[in-house]
Amino acid sequence: MVQKPPGGTWGSGSRATYVDAEDWLGAPPTEEPDQTGLIRRHLAAFGPATAKDVQVWSGLTGLGPVLARLRTELTVLRAEDGTELFDLPDATVPDAETPAPVRLLPEWDNVLLSHHDRGRVVPAEYRSRVFRPGGRVLPTVLLDGFVGGVWRLRNERSGARLTVELFREPGAGDRDAVAAEAERLLAFVTGGPGRPVEVVVTD
Repeated sequence: MVQKPPGGTWGSGSRATYVDAEDWLGAPPTEEPDQTGLIRRHLAAFGPATAKDVQVWSGLTGLGPVLARLRTELTVLRAEDGTELFDLPDATVPDAETPAPVRLLPEWDNVLLSHHDRGRVVPAEYRSRVFRPGGRVLPTVLLDGFVGGVWRLRNERSGARLTVELFREPGAGDRDAVAAEAERLLAFVTGGPGRPVEVVVTD
């Protein structure tokens, strides 16, 4: 079965619609999954990555031997702690000093869920503030490539309100960058400017 888009869209209140996978795809599912293609898709989106990263993202196990067979076709890197990482041969890894722009990610974003070591994106001290009971993952704010806060959107009679809660005092220029990114998101979601964006700091 597959979920037919756009049923069950976020915030719409509509129910998901499921259809037979073969009817939707126009062909029967393959008996043997294309593990090589799956690994390459993961690396294209989230590489460099380990076998455990791909397994966490896909829900499959036993991918270590598959990556070993692909070794000569991939770029092999080492993390600071010595962990072996794989990437596509034509992928580029930015210099460590390259600035990462502020980004607001939605609930359950794959950037937060596609690594075995979530500390690569979510600092340990913030994990419980992002990953909530019941499997919920809050919408987050990325500061310099790491989660530094959460955000929420509320519809009120006077218009939509977007509030950003930062977990620490932002660096020079970060607050303005967060507010500007939040305003762009608010305009995208609502089709208009909405109410003024609110940025608060909690610790």
